[in-house]
Amino acid sequence: MAGKSEIKQSLRGVLNPLVALLSSIGVTPLGITTTGIALSMIGSFFVAYGRFFVGGVFLLASGLCDVLDGSLARRDGRVSTFGAFIDSTGDRVTELFYFGALIFYFARRTPPNLFLIVFTLIALGGAYLTSYTRARSEGLGIPCSVGWLERPERLALLILGLLLGMKVLAVVIVVLAILGVITAAQRINHVDRMSRVGGAADSEETGTDSEAVDSKSEE
Repeated sequence: MAGKSEIKQSLRGVLNPLVALLSSIGVTPLGITTTGIALSMIGSFFVAYGRFFVGGVFLLASGLCDVLDGSLARRDGRVSTFGAFIDSTGDRVTELFYFGALIFYFARRTPPNLFLIVFTLIALGGAYLTSYTRARSEGLGIPCSVGWLERPERLALLILGLLLGMKVLAVVIVVLAILGVITAAQRINHVDRMSRVGGAADSEETGTDSEAVDSKSEE
């Protein structure tokens, strides 16, 4: 979508001076990626014990790392398959830890908040299905960057909910759950339509391993 592309380019432009500084002092893209993963893991522990604002700040910092590592890799000519793989894997780790932390928090309430536990599980499932459907589709040769709720939007909504407190967070979780499922369904429908016009011709003969395919270009 043009709007998303323009936003990404504008953000990269704002961050260019920081990227240049990181490059000049020898910071590596992989170093930024692992830092982002570590920050998200630390932040999730705060969330698990109800420190939502602090957890949101850590998630915001982790998201910044997710933007910086790709920009630095392109600037320094260090774009690599392994780097994209680690970056995408780190994205999944971040979501697993944060949604898992929320489930842990809601389960410790007296009584446990079953409503939000269920919707958080659905949101987590929707996030993973959104990623998997694109990975599997592109492994079959069908571009699949469609759908309402890609990872940047999920991240922005979750950060907003964490920073603004429990009432907003509860609404955000429900929205993430519903739109996550819708996005996965949109991608399944997209692949169905594309395959009918030959987009996946002979896909069964290629033997593509869906578990091995992922894309750093956002979900």
